[in-house]
Amino acid sequence: MTESQPKPQTVADDKKVHGVVAEFTDVDSLLAACRRVRDAGYTKADAFTPFPVHGIDTALGIKPTILPWIALAAGLSGTTIALLMQISLNGQTDLFEGIQYPYIISGKPFISLPAFIPVTFELTILLASFGTFFGMWALNGLPRFSNPMFTSPRFDRVTDDTFFLFLDAKDSRFDEAGAKALLGELGGEYVEPVLEDDSSKVIPKGLLIALATVICLSSIPALAVLRMRVTKSSSPRFHIFPDMDFSPSKDAQQTTTLFADGRAMRPDVPGTVRRGEMDWDLNFKTGIDMDKLASIDPPRAAQLVAMQSDVAVDGEDEVVSEAGADEPAEEQDGEAAEASEPTAETSAAPVTADNTPWLSENPLELSEEALARGQQQFNIYCSVCHGMNGRGNGLVNRRAQKILATTWTPPSNMHDPTLYSDVYPDGKLFSTITNGVRKMPGYASQIKAKDRWAIVAYVRALQVSQNASLEDVPESERTKIEREQAEVQAQLKAAAEAEAAKAAEAASAE
Repeated sequence: MTESQPKPQTVADDKKVHGVVAEFTDVDSLLAACRRVRDAGYTKADAFTPFPVHGIDTALGIKPTILPWIALAAGLSGTTIALLMQISLNGQTDLFEGIQYPYIISGKPFISLPAFIPVTFELTILLASFGTFFGMWALNGLPRFSNPMFTSPRFDRVTDDTFFLFLDAKDSRFDEAGAKALLGELGGEYVEPVLEDDSSKVIPKGLLIALATVICLSSIPALAVLRMRVTKSSSPRFHIFPDMDFSPSKDAQQTTTLFADGRAMRPDVPGTVRRGEMDWDLNFKTGIDMDKLASIDPPRAAQLVAMQSDVAVDGEDEVVSEAGADEPAEEQDGEAAEASEPTAETSAAPVTADNTPWLSENPLELSEEALARGQQQFNIYCSVCHGMNGRGNGLVNRRAQKILATTWTPPSNMHDPTLYSDVYPDGKLFSTITNGVRKMPGYASQIKAKDRWAIVAYVRALQVSQNASLEDVPESERTKIEREQAEVQAQLKAAAEAEAAKAAEAASAE
């Protein structure tokens, strides 16, 4: 049951009394008076000071505000609304049926909480701020265009050097005479009632006209936007940030006039080392036995060392590349030695002997995990041209053949005998993946060195699988393969018999 509030009392001149205020000259006397008022049972009291006073809220018995709970409730409401809105608009509920727009990005699920975080965060902060702002207004009884305390001329000193203690007439224990006596006993130097402000409550017409004018003017941009939404214009729209609307940035594979080679994508600076790649030696990163290369071709070995470790080449070592200084030496050798599918231009030219001491064995420790990694990387980067089985029948090659692309060079068949390990060493295959050959680009910037060696291992496994016999299969799998082989042979035999019977019936009918 709520306690009824007494009506404000009046004095002889019929002005409404809003309370009694006492004036104090120091903080200590004010705090002592606040404690006495609290102990006397007053719950609607307030203190006014020229500066913040620590502990005054406790002295007055002011309870903690519920404003944090309002902010929490508003923030949780924002979180809930944002998540429901994004999930529903993505077509996962019927809350916004008719305006749903499922948006697939890179195969991500429709309900992807990490992707929902930005919108959820913004709406949580927005509603929490609104709840805090308007909750503070409501709890403080705002907006208020006048305060009865301003009717006292002495109250002006509250911003200077004087302290005031106010007892509200709405308090259930309030009695004007008793309140004055109590504040006088507490050391109040000047005690007076707080009376109703007798100034006019009518809002000046000039202020109303100015307010109406501002509202009308502020609606013009909104009306202009609404008009543009429903009309068409032959003039281009106004660009507030033209550099953002017309970004000078370039996309992948585009051309540009900023660089001499015309490429927007810039190659790695010579000597660039991928994070985590410093653990491998030069043999691992080039596919070449560097000790042997240094003994037969010191300038080229010095060049490879400089490219891999960004170390300047000794001036006495003259490094000359017949195909150009910008082209890696191992790429040139790969192109010269790639004789499996010669083009018209290269068939007539003499083939330079490849004396590069390629690594004949894969330095990567082979395991099921390494082969699985190699298969994964091969399927991602290589199968689009070479095909999933490595025979050169990938999607890109089939598309090029379909449109009769005249500049297309068919990719190599990995099962060509000229690409087997006894002719085409593992190191050379690794170098081809790294630096590219003919139309094939280098993948050093996209595939780690360890994964490139894993691809080499998988390619060798693919080559062996084409000539494997049943004895090469583990004993645990042989029975299963033999059973499947027998089933296939039985099906083929049945199909052949059915075809022969059909041919016999056709012959007899004639």
